[in-house]
Amino acid sequence: MVKLIQIEAFVTVADLGSFRRAAARLNTTQPNISARIAQLEARLGVTLMDRDAGSVRLTPKGQALIGPARAVLGAVDGFVAAAKDDSLFLGVLRLGVSELVTHTWLSPFLTDMKRQFPNILVELTVDLSANLTKALFDRDLDLTFQSGPFDRKARGARALGQSDYLWVAGPDLGLPAGPIDPATLAAHPILTHARGSAPYLQLDAHFRDLGQAVRLVPSSNIGACLQMAQGGLGIACLPELMLTDALGAGRLSVLDYPWVPDPLRFEARHDLHPVPPYVAGAVAIAERLFPPDNQSD
Repeated sequence: MVKLIQIEAFVTVADLGSFRRAAARLNTTQPNISARIAQLEARLGVTLMDRDAGSVRLTPKGQALIGPARAVLGAVDGFVAAAKDDSLFLGVLRLGVSELVTHTWLSPFLTDMKRQFPNILVELTVDLSANLTKALFDRDLDLTFQSGPFDRKARGARALGQSDYLWVAGPDLGLPAGPIDPATLAAHPILTHARGSAPYLQLDAHFRDLGQAVRLVPSSNIGACLQMAQGGLGIACLPELMLTDALGAGRLSVLDYPWVPDPLRFEARHDLHPVPPYVAGAVAIAERLFPPDNQSD
């Protein structure tokens, strides 16, 4: 008899291209994955995969059977979903998020996810959006909440909210309350996103176009930029969503400068087929917490 764990192993190895990675994904050992595939091949009387040094390729028979195998797993998920009890879903959601998400709605997301899917463990990765995209297509992540622009199209992408940028500074810098010119900004270090990111490149291009020399201080941790700005160590150009507390407490003030980088526009992205119901549920939670109009329900 063909067993479900054998079909699951077949699909996971095909998706990840590696017995080792499939074993990690299914929380078992590489010999167990190899045994499940061998048992499935023996039962079907076919070779499903060619194994070369460090790589796995589906045979023509494997390519013919991978679609029906995915359909079997999808049907199992549908069967569980029909019970209308999300606590029946077991597994791991490998979630990647950009840093702004951690400063805003990640905590309520994790709370709602735990409430709806109590037996799904969320493994969290926080990284730059470009790195999240690579991990998504390398199958190291199941789902990402990240900002564009995106150079690859995912199978599943749903628009989330966005965040405009603000220029802010601490009171210690003594900047005027009225309009500020480029030279006034450039007299201080400008704290912003990592070198090579879209906001950094736009800032760099803006001041180059003006012919204004400026000292950009990039950081892969925008939380550090926020702390430095509050400490009077420079002017910051940061997403508005992460500034609420600092502005409300008077630790930072908004500067009147007429140009800002393009808003950060976020998407929930996955490249899964079929899509597990708990992944679809996670996307729905994200859409509710951070909807495209950036207004809560």
